[in-house]
Amino acid sequence: MIGFIQQLQRRTPLGWLQLSHEKGRLLVALSGIAFADVLMFMQLGFQSALFESNTRLHQSMQADMFVISPQARNLANMSSFTRRRLYQAMDIPGVKSAEGMYVNIVDWKNPQTRNKTTVLVMGFNPDKQVFNLADVNRQQDTIKLPDTVLFDRASRGDYQEAIAQIDQGKTVTTEIERRTTTISGLFTVGASFIADGTLITSDQNFLRLFPRREASGVSLGLVQLQPGYDPNQMKTALNSHLGNDVKVLTKAEFIEFEKYYWQTNTAIGFIFSLGVAMGFMVGVIIVYQVLSTDVNSHIKEYATFKAMGYNNLYLLGVVFEEAIILAVLGFIPGAIAPLGLYYLTRNATNLPLYMTLARALTVLALTMIMCIISGAIATRKLQSADPADMF
Repeated sequence: MIGFIQQLQRRTPLGWLQLSHEKGRLLVALSGIAFADVLMFMQLGFQSALFESNTRLHQSMQADMFVISPQARNLANMSSFTRRRLYQAMDIPGVKSAEGMYVNIVDWKNPQTRNKTTVLVMGFNPDKQVFNLADVNRQQDTIKLPDTVLFDRASRGDYQEAIAQIDQGKTVTTEIERRTTTISGLFTVGASFIADGTLITSDQNFLRLFPRREASGVSLGLVQLQPGYDPNQMKTALNSHLGNDVKVLTKAEFIEFEKYYWQTNTAIGFIFSLGVAMGFMVGVIIVYQVLSTDVNSHIKEYATFKAMGYNNLYLLGVVFEEAIILAVLGFIPGAIAPLGLYYLTRNATNLPLYMTLARALTVLALTMIMCIISGAIATRKLQSADPADMF
């Protein structure tokens, strides 16, 4: 391997000389590769935002294990199960606490614009801490008051005036399910693909908002373990003890449960994956056209090299050199442009859309593979060419 690299260092950079000779063609090729990279960056970014935004609440919950109904699909579609299962969970040695939570999607009136929008409502016992959110824990006493809620200040929509009034201690009211509701405080999580925002309230207030819900049927069970107990072993013990009408997941599994729903059971997850594949294929076609044109325009020169004794491996190396140069040079603008697009999208949607090193390396690797595949296809004619037929 070292000898091969040293040989490449000593050789004339024919690939770069050929690419730089036709500057117009080079710029067109780099633009095409950059476009393909931007498409892949955006689709991967949207996919990451899809998963992250829809699991931020999962991350913020203070629990080691989660009890859900087997019919549950995701956080916005949690079938209820009997609260008795949480009391039974307390019988297992190692269980510290088991708290129930109510979850539902509802349309509410934006307190600023009075337009209806979709929010996620979560209700729990305010005498217990179930969130790793300092703003929520600090204000749990306020949601004990009738018809009061906490509002996510990072929700999507026009809430600047309402948030400013709440920060100043002024009373802000709105309407939920035909009930006048007071926003008593704020916290920060962020919007998601599920809903434009989140409301947190007490279990009693939740049941007032949704009178058809039975108090004995909870949406989610949050189980905390005593220190030193292994979650995976406790999962097995709880599943065998609680019966088939509930399912117990570790926190990591609960997060993957949400991601799996969006990846496989919704059209949007498939669309983002398809977008990445389309960007890759667009890049392959563009680079192939460039390299194929280059090979055809220099076919006689390549034939001369073969007549002089250079083998196909050497000629393949020249084309691969061009492919790698195109990949690296095209990646640079293809990675810069998404920074601005991420910023614009993040401000418009409140979704967590950021450039990450892992994503940049992924797209760079895909770009390399894309160009190498194109180079391999473009050299098929070259490898089968007979120097005697070229003149």
